[in-house]
Amino acid sequence: MIKSELIQRVGAANPHLYQRDVERIVNIILDEIIASLARGDRVELRGFGAFTVKHRTARQGRNPRTGETVFVEEKYVPFFKTGKELRERLNRGYNPGGAVQDSGFSVGNG
Repeated sequence: MIKSELIQRVGAANPHLYQRDVERIVNIILDEIIASLARGDRVELRGFGAFTVKHRTARQGRNPRTGETVFVEEKYVPFFKTGKELRERLNRGYNPGGAVQDSGFSVGNG
């Protein structure tokens, strides 16, 4: 699912809201998550998972194409750990040949 699909699904589940308002709400939520991570804060969405920032120290890497040794600078990377409820729902309704079947997640007031 991409962001525009999320906005459409939330809008469909909440027909009393204008599409522009749904888009604004989704953008505000995502912007707040990004701002929190940029400050180094942890973002936890109960049942879904937690976003954190991990520090990667500088190291020597290797260019896979040429085999040449390259220096990789230190950096901070986002990390997501799934919540227990998400893991359970995925494993309960997962179909190896296709999509997740009836994951139990709903968008909106249901």
